[in-house]
Amino acid sequence: MSKTIDGNEAAADVLAKLKVAAEQLTAETGVVPGIAVIIVGQDPASVYVAFKGKKAKGCGFHSAEHALPTQTPEKEVIAPVEKLNADPRIHGVLVQLPLPDHIDSSRITQTIAPEKDVDGFHFINVGKLGTGELDTAFVSCTPAGSMLLIEHVHGRDLSGLNALVVGRSNIVGKPMANLLLRANATVTVAHSPTKNLPRSADILVAAVRRPEMTKADWIKPGVTVIDVGINRISDGSNGKSRLVGDVVYGEAATRAGAITPVPCDVGPMTIALVMANTFTAASRDAGRGVALETCG
Repeated sequence: MSKTIDGNEAAADVLAKLKVAAEQLTAETGVVPGIAVIIVGQDPASVYVAFKGKKAKGCGFHSAEHALPTQTPEKEVIAPVEKLNADPRIHGVLVQLPLPDHIDSSRITQTIAPEKDVDGFHFINVGKLGTGELDTAFVSCTPAGSMLLIEHVHGRDLSGLNALVVGRSNIVGKPMANLLLRANATVTVAHSPTKNLPRSADILVAAVRRPEMTKADWIKPGVTVIDVGINRISDGSNGKSRLVGDVVYGEAATRAGAITPVPCDVGPMTIALVMANTFTAASRDAGRGVALETCG
């Protein structure tokens, strides 16, 4: 069996370092890192939001949540975003996705000030990542967390390694490819219509949101597998369901050198990187260099 990549352990390490760094920042400058989350409607993601708030407080951050009804007009979602942009106590602003169908998600995310866009979705941050300007960018947190897990296995320099990213989303696939390129990997990007996926990858990141699309015989022995997918499927005729990744885990685990478990050990890293980006924003606001390096 392959080695299990422990995202919970890696995330705990990042959060422990953040707690110390945040305490030092506050003691020396008086700045308390602050994060605010806006959620529209009673989406199951509200549990995820509460978890973010708990982790923020555990790091010594100021945390605020703004809950709006499902039918809130778009302009009334933009209004609190703009208010948070101007609030000096808040360094990170997140709008929980997905939003209700009547709201243009892109318009909302582009309203967030780039310097407070700790999700890394604003076009300015996306552009900086694409051109390698990471010193002033925020990187989308799921690929940033995935990159840290890859570094735990291979180190920071991926020269000579082939990486396959299955998925081309703006949130995971494309930024993941950019991070791997920056680390000197040779990168191939595939997606659901791709035929004959290459089987030469040393690193495979599955982020296409297709349950168990990637089969074990598609990967070469010894590959490092980062499965970002979380998909709910029927568990037979009993009416129950279960969570699976984008990779057929049981089969892949017999071939991979290292693999994230299902239903996904990248989730804790995503939250940890949200907190890391918030600390970075607060550090910049305080006129300090970034004291905690997390990616790249």
